[in-house]
Amino acid sequence: MSLSYLSRRLHRWGAISIGLPLLCVVASGLLLQVKKQVEWIQPPEQRTAVTTPTPSWDVILAAAKAMPEAGVRGWEDIDRVDVRPEKGILKVITTSRWETQLALADGAVLQVAYRRSDLIESLHDGSFFGDTVKLWIFLPSGLVLFGLWLTGLYLWVLPWLTRRKRARLQRRQVPAV
Repeated sequence: MSLSYLSRRLHRWGAISIGLPLLCVVASGLLLQVKKQVEWIQPPEQRTAVTTPTPSWDVILAAAKAMPEAGVRGWEDIDRVDVRPEKGILKVITTSRWETQLALADGAVLQVAYRRSDLIESLHDGSFFGDTVKLWIFLPSGLVLFGLWLTGLYLWVLPWLTRRKRARLQRRQVPAV
């Protein structure tokens, strides 16, 4: 079995086998590329002039609890607090994917919005489906994709190599006059 034949077969069946995971990775990757430009994916970051955080943890929790759409009853409902001193804000991101942006100066609520980027990221890396799917479907799909790149590169170069070989053989067969 020749290398070109084997490459074609591996390329064809590899592409078919990773179709759905690759579609998920590409579609979510495209959305993640524009997450800062599209408010539907990730809320835009507000700005204030203060660059040193002064609100206490109690003020932060009270501000998060005051937003009914976020559904915060206590710290167990908060996934993370992201402090952005250069922008003068901090973000309280809940486990229900709501984001509350607070001013660093006094903890005043600047914006409350639903944040889809974390969900899209979990789809992108396969963790949305669980660790088993992430490690046994998405990781092998990545390896197969790398193999597709290698076989595709070989199949792309093959005609060029074949033409070069034919030209070299023709030069050898032409008798010198």
